Amino acid sequence: MDFDRCAAHTEAMICVLGDAHLDVVVAMSGPLTEETDTPAATHIGVGGQAANVAAWVSALGGQSRLIAARGTDLGAELLSSELARRGVDLVGPIVPGNTGVVVSLSSGGRQRSMLTDRGVGTALAADAFRPAWLDDCEWLHLSGYALAHEPMRTAAVTVAREAMRREIRLAVDLSSTGMIETYGVASFGELIASLGPHVVLGNEAEAALLAAGGLPGRAVLIVKLGAEGVRVAGKHFPAPPTTPVDSTGAGDAFAAGFLVGGVRLGLAAAARAVAKMGAMP
Repeated sequence: MDFDRCAAHTEAMICVLGDAHLDVVVAMSGPLTEETDTPAATHIGVGGQAANVAAWVSALGGQSRLIAARGTDLGAELLSSELARRGVDLVGPIVPGNTGVVVSLSSGGRQRSMLTDRGVGTALAADAFRPAWLDDCEWLHLSGYALAHEPMRTAAVTVAREAMRREIRLAVDLSSTGMIETYGVASFGELIASLGPHVVLGNEAEAALLAAGGLPGRAVLIVKLGAEGVRVAGKHFPAPPTTPVDSTGAGDAFAAGFLVGGVRLGLAAAARAVAKMGAMP
C-alpha cells in the first residue's frame, strides 16, 4: 500500500471524536525541586487529543469537525471560540460542569508527564448523537480516551458503528497505556476489533499492549517512534530533522497530517509541532 496516497482529499471532511479541554504546558528548566521554585516556561491554550487532531487537520488544509461535550464555565467559552478561530466545526452537547484541564510537564522537549482533569469531557452520551454530525466525513478519527469511561464509551461505539454503516474509514489512536491497562488489555483489544478500524495508531508501549491481544482484522498499525519517526505496517519512515522544544501534541499532529496527506505530511506536521510550545498548530 502507498501510505502517501491513502489519505483524504483536502476538500473532504475529517471527523474527530473525543474531548477538548484547556492545556497548560510547563517546560521545566531542570528536575522538579520540591518545596521551592523550579524555573519554567509555560503555555496555556486549548487541547485534548481530539481537539488537537481537528485543529491540525484544519491547519494542514483539510476540513475538520470535532464531536465533543462542552461545559458551561468560562473555559468552555474560551475553548469554543478558539476552535472556531482555527476553522474547526465543533458539534456536541453542552453539559453542566467544568471544562477539563491537563497540565503537561515537559522535559527538554523530548519527554512529558501529564496531570489530567477531564472535566465534562467524558459526559458525551449516546442519546446526544446526531447522525448529521457524520455527513460528508471521509474519515472518523477516534481518540482512545473516548473509550475509557461511560457514558462516552457507548457514545463513541455508537458513532463508530454508524461510521462503519456509512463506509466511513475509521482511525483509532490507542492514546494511553495506563488507560488500556485499567480497562483490561484483552477487553480493550476486543473492543477495538469490534469497531473494524482501518488504521490504529499508538506509541511503542501502546502498540505492544495491543499486539498482545492481536491486531484488529484489516487494520494498518502505525507505531509512533518519537524522534525516530514512525513504523507503518512494519516499514520505518524516519522523522525529518527539527529542534525539539515541546513534544506535546506531536502524535496528534502526525495523525492529522496522515489523514490529510499521508505519512510524509504527518511526519512534517509532527516536526513542526515539536519545534514549538503547545499542542496546537
